[in-house]
Amino acid sequence: MDAIGILVLAGIAVGTVLGLVSGNPRIVLVEGSVPTAVFGLLCLGSLWARRPLIYRFAVEFIGADTPKGRDFESLWQYPGFRHAFRLYTIVWGVAYLAEAAARVIVVETTSTGTALTVSKVMPYAVGAAIVAWMMAHGRHARREGERLAAEAQAAASAADAADTAPEPAASSLR
Repeated sequence: MDAIGILVLAGIAVGTVLGLVSGNPRIVLVEGSVPTAVFGLLCLGSLWARRPLIYRFAVEFIGADTPKGRDFESLWQYPGFRHAFRLYTIVWGVAYLAEAAARVIVVETTSTGTALTVSKVMPYAVGAAIVAWMMAHGRHARREGERLAAEAQAAASAADAADTAPEPAASSLR
């Protein structure tokens, strides 16, 4: 079962029932923030798991049983890669908690029409902003990793060259 799908569906159902029973459309709009907040909390809570939630989503998106997915999973051995996905998970968690709070504030302080518009647009805007940031950060992290790998390879080549250099003749040492 898809836990996130069930959570979203439950949030919609509860919000709809509360809105119909109370006659207050704001309750429906506020209720939509619950799955967003729960997702943010799941992201942050997953930081204590072996692999954070955003990493697991990336593996599922790529396809764990594909060659590209296996290559991707093999990158977990590198500290920089692990750090990047922990950072991405923190950013998603904090952003979604902030979005949920902002939506509640908008619903409570603006007209129903404005709140409805913001509630419909905000998730896409926040998601797009996070994805754009992740792509920029990922490009930067990849370039940094390639630079470090090149430096390590150059250092290893220099060490190999020093180890294989001919020893000076004994007569030149006198």
